[in-house]
Amino acid sequence: MVRKPAKMYRAVKSMAYTRREYMGGVPNLRIAQFNTGNIKGEFPVVLSLRTKERIQVRHTALEAGRISANRYLQKKAGSMNYHLNVHVYPHIVLRENKMATGAGADRISSGMRQSFGKNVGTAARMKPGEPIFIVRTTPQNFLTAKIALRKASMKMPTPCSITIDKGADLIKI
Repeated sequence: MVRKPAKMYRAVKSMAYTRREYMGGVPNLRIAQFNTGNIKGEFPVVLSLRTKERIQVRHTALEAGRISANRYLQKKAGSMNYHLNVHVYPHIVLRENKMATGAGADRISSGMRQSFGKNVGTAARMKPGEPIFIVRTTPQNFLTAKIALRKASMKMPTPCSITIDKGADLIKI
């Protein structure tokens, strides 16, 4: 069964569906780690990737952005020179009314009758200006962190901005 496109889940339309104790089987979270790099290190420069719109981001998009940013940072800066944090947790459960396709599907499918849907994934709801990823690093690796966040923003379903939260006075370009 092919998943429906991400644009179907991008808009914040209805109430949040989050009460897992009433649901039968919520799919596992795809995000492998929320913190990568040197977690205990002291880093003076803090950058963040922030949303520009009110949006829902699926857990698969968050994991894709985390992987691309982490891979670039690890390759260019080294694993001890940064700390990458996924700042949001996808707790909204997404539902999909699965339709039968193929020959004879019209006899099996009931269309939109009682179309509550099955749980297919999770998403994080975000407001404008809310951080998705936060990178702490050294002033020498500022440009590397900025490029890594730009690569992660390409995986997000919304326009994003990169902000310098701390240590702007230490950066020499």
